[in-house]
Parts: sequence; C-alpha cells; structure tokens
Amino acid sequence: MSTTVLLPLWAEIAIAALLLCGAAIALLGSTGLLRLPSFFERVHAPAMISTLGCWCIVGGAGLYFSLRSGQLALHILLIAIFLAITVPITTIFLMRAGLFRARQARRKDIPPTLSRITPSRPSKS
Repeated sequence: MSTTVLLPLWAEIAIAALLLCGAAIALLGSTGLLRLPSFFERVHAPAMISTLGCWCIVGGAGLYFSLRSGQLALHILLIAIFLAITVPITTIFLMRAGLFRARQARRKDIPPTLSRITPSRPSKS
C-alpha cells in the first residue's frame, strides 16, 4: 500500500514556479528557433532552452523528489550536468559545419577565416 506524501504549500508554489519558468523559456527558445532568419542565429535558441530552461525544470523536479522521498535527490542533477557538457560541444560543431558549408558555397555574408594560409613560395636554388 503506497502512502501519498503531501507537500507544504510553499514547496508546491516553488515547484510550480520553477516548472512554469522552464516551460516558458522552452517556448521562447522554440519560437526563436522557428522565427530567426539564418542558421547562425537559429543555433543559439536551443542552447538557451537547454541551459536555463533545463536548470529550472531540473530544480523543480529535484525539489519535488527530495521533499517527497525525504532525502536529497541528486541523481536528477545528472541530466543537467550531461546537458551542460554536451550542448556547448554540439553547438560548436554545428556552427563550424555551417560555417564550412557557407564558405564552400562562397557566401559573402559570413566572416572571413582566421587561419593564415600562405601561398607556397618557390624555393631559391
């Protein structure tokens, strides 16, 4: 037989506020993903969702499960840590791939390369 643990009102309000804040940030980032004009601008919207939105939702879930079980629920933080590590890496790879493809297409609206490729000089013999 399972017993239902009633949470205090302050906890329910805090959990609801964190979850609603995370959901609002996810909605804002999704809207940015749809409405921003170029790839290089659109790639930033999911990063906002996965950082601040994820931390709000993980905070609400951590608070809920910690209060419900009576002990600190740290295993939920693994989700946020995993996202905090992987999202910047994938964003960098996506940006580099997009920049490479734009340079291959010879688009003029992208920044120039920073690498110094010098033409080969004939050796003096």
